[in-house]
Amino acid sequence: MTNDNEWNELQNTLHRYVEGSKKETARGRVASYIPELAKAPHDALGISLMNGDGQTLMAGDCELRFTMQSISKVFTFILALMDRGEDAVFAKVGKEPTGDDFNSMLKLELVEPGIPFNPFINAGAIAITSMIAGRDADEKAERILQFLRRVSGNSGLAVKDEVYRSEYETAHRNRSLAYFLKDNGVLEDDVDRILDVYFRHCAVEVTCSDVAKMALVLAYGGVDPISGERLIPRRFVQITKTFMITCGMYNASGAFAIEVGLPAKSGVSGGILTLVPGRYGIGVVGPALNRKGNSVAGVHVLQQLSEHFDWSLF
Repeated sequence: MTNDNEWNELQNTLHRYVEGSKKETARGRVASYIPELAKAPHDALGISLMNGDGQTLMAGDCELRFTMQSISKVFTFILALMDRGEDAVFAKVGKEPTGDDFNSMLKLELVEPGIPFNPFINAGAIAITSMIAGRDADEKAERILQFLRRVSGNSGLAVKDEVYRSEYETAHRNRSLAYFLKDNGVLEDDVDRILDVYFRHCAVEVTCSDVAKMALVLAYGGVDPISGERLIPRRFVQITKTFMITCGMYNASGAFAIEVGLPAKSGVSGGILTLVPGRYGIGVVGPALNRKGNSVAGVHVLQQLSEHFDWSLF
């Protein structure tokens, strides 16, 4: 439930928090290993907060459009759970953080049984993508897109073709991961078809407000508080939020849990999805990344807000 005094204070101060954190962009670099992402404005920072009544606060460059990248992994994981159930999903991916980079294949070879440690690293997300129901790549990708549209409340969400093509043409590490998973028996479908779906859901274009609405559904346990409709089973939201705490910010998840204390998922386009349970959904964009692949200014502004408003769960 929204605290009116807190909401009023947020209305009056949110822009100041954003302006105070914007200087942090100088410490980061825009992702360039996907060439299309390198075109994003280095000094941008925007945030959108949505409460259970559907009221939205926005500050900074919140209208900047960006692709979901790894934020989409939250919802493909949920969709796979809804399609296949827990037992089938966790036969293919583990439940633990890795401590390694998000695109590492190190532990796939070193640690038995050779399945990805969790669904949010690239190897895990590729395995999860293979479990989405559908007759072919087009049907799988369309089901993911329709699910994202439903959770965001935006029927206009679409794949950014330029980013999709850029990822498809440069994803040599992801292809290596996928073929390794295929050889380990984790992937049963054709590698190229699975990767095509993976690249497409990473390239869905959003704004901070779209991400805030997605986060709001998670903040309310899978129910859209505005319509009252249950979109996701509560159990699957609980599992997902736990992964967001332990694995959602790549191998900086522990530091984020200590400094911000909220479930979150980042993407290398500079987006962050986070939430205050039972109160707010939050979407952030700041394309300049730190060494861990997270928005440097985005993490800073969330840390400042969480500290001031005592949002941490811990």
